[in-house]
Amino acid sequence: MDNIALIESFGDFKDEKGISKIDLMAIIEDSLKTLLRKRFDSDDHFDVIVNPDKGDFQIFLNMTIVEDDMSEDDDLEIEISQAKKIDPTFEVGEEYTREIPVAQLGRRNILTLKQILATKLQEHNNAMLYEQFRDRIGEIVIGEIHHIRHKHVILLDDEENEFILPKENQIPSDFFKKGESIRAIVETVDFKGSKPQIIISRTAPKFLEKLLELEIPEIQDGTIMLKKVVRIPGEKAKIAVDAYDDRIDPVGACVGVKGSRIHGVVRELRNENIDVIQWSKNPEILVKRALGNVTVNKIDINEEANYALVYTPVEEISKVIGKQGQNIRLASWLSGYEIDVYREASEDDDVDLREFNDDIEQWILDEFKKVGLTTAKSVLDKETESLLNMVDLEEETIEDVKRILREEFED
Repeated sequence: MDNIALIESFGDFKDEKGISKIDLMAIIEDSLKTLLRKRFDSDDHFDVIVNPDKGDFQIFLNMTIVEDDMSEDDDLEIEISQAKKIDPTFEVGEEYTREIPVAQLGRRNILTLKQILATKLQEHNNAMLYEQFRDRIGEIVIGEIHHIRHKHVILLDDEENEFILPKENQIPSDFFKKGESIRAIVETVDFKGSKPQIIISRTAPKFLEKLLELEIPEIQDGTIMLKKVVRIPGEKAKIAVDAYDDRIDPVGACVGVKGSRIHGVVRELRNENIDVIQWSKNPEILVKRALGNVTVNKIDINEEANYALVYTPVEEISKVIGKQGQNIRLASWLSGYEIDVYREASEDDDVDLREFNDDIEQWILDEFKKVGLTTAKSVLDKETESLLNMVDLEEETIEDVKRILREEFED
């Protein structure tokens, strides 16, 4: 096999992977030197010249001229009598350079060279892939579901690049089918062995940010600023926006007429509820807006402790806290303050038992309702023994209910 034929044997790989001729020649030069080191323990006595314009290369061996019968290595030294047959002017100690055809390396070494080339070409491709997607961390990619496994899903893009979507990076209500195309952001790019591993995510706040940029031109062109995005994937999210121009309504621009602009994002996130608020430098205003449409009588801010105490009527408590504490937790993340709630209640205030349906099972509340006990105080004012005669409930259940009412109502 001559030099050109050897290079052409890798032409398909070059074309498929998009490796330039210059890069390919550099890889060939490195591969040849690797082979020479394997064959001669060193490449110090060799010169490798690669010509990318001609698609050819040459190997030259620099041999030292020694006295007759003094050669210790026939591969690297040539006796003076042999050297003078080539050029009578040669002297002992000079160098004689000769070209070594690839075929002279032997079939086994040529096969080894091809293996080295293939390995280095793959390493080059892996390095290119790593650099390409390392620069795309935080960007949205689209992939087709290729394999669905217990702990992760494998996707392929149009160029057959592989993405891994771990279970923990999937929205809880995500349900995938093989062949389906989905969007996610590139979260990390690391080497696993010699191959880059691209991890993507659909749960990161950055994914919501990028979706909003795609759907809302004013965010993309910088007219509206995304100040902060927080989310509980698949459940609820809050975003704070602002505008450079006071004449622009950033919340209205993001939501759109009847929610037209935000609907596409909500669908992509499996109906994740998204609250959009306007950012404020005033911490009290920011905390109030972050909590949403609830009645707040007063807010005490402790800047040093990043703490906010919110005073709100008893009947608003469940709205402030939200389902499973989601609203107050997201408001804390969005505002940057740890938010606590103080229940402002007078002696005459009471709370409907329906407000406790997140903590008390409905069938238990129904038992109290049957006997006219519909508020927290109506239950707490009665002795447990009296309640046992009124409702079809175990004593332990009644005590649990009274404990919850005391914690949630009297605290």
